[in-house]
Amino acid sequence: MSSIDIVEDDTAVAQSLVALLSGWGFDCRHFETGVAFLEAEQEPPACVVLDVRLPGMDGLTVLDTFRKKDAQTPVIVMTGHGDVAMAVEAMQKGAQDFIEKPFDGDDLAGRIQAAIDRAMPDLECRRKIEALTPRETDVLREIVAGHPNKIIAYNLGISQKTVELHRARVMDKTDAGSVQHLVRIALRGGIGADDPI
Repeated sequence: MSSIDIVEDDTAVAQSLVALLSGWGFDCRHFETGVAFLEAEQEPPACVVLDVRLPGMDGLTVLDTFRKKDAQTPVIVMTGHGDVAMAVEAMQKGAQDFIEKPFDGDDLAGRIQAAIDRAMPDLECRRKIEALTPRETDVLREIVAGHPNKIIAYNLGISQKTVELHRARVMDKTDAGSVQHLVRIALRGGIGADDPI
């Protein structure tokens, strides 16, 4: 069952959302403030439904803070009629979608499922990266950094032939059709060129 975190200060709205989404088979957790949501020690949800207007820390600040620790989990922003500009800003800050209040429950549930489905390729990329050995991961980071085999060999203290072997294995394990494809998989899987080796 997919878990949905609802960040909404209006208890009546939150209760109706929990009832609606539970009926769609989602397991819901409700947070009245952005701070409570950010401070919760828990497994990442499948999706976050976040109100723009919250007491204390507003929704955009919550989104910014959340994105610094979790760049993958989809976020859908709820907004009042006059907050569309804010919702667009939220999309620029990493939200996957926004929906205006009052909204159709089935429409929201459909958007949540679509956001979860779109995020799945990122999870697949992460699984592919996790299947690599530590040395293969080192080589992948060097490839993402744009280094040729000779430099990779020097940086990792291994022979060029060994780099070529690891590189071939990385391409095979990730099902990458080209270096560009491999780099996209690496970035979506959480590997960055500036990661520590």
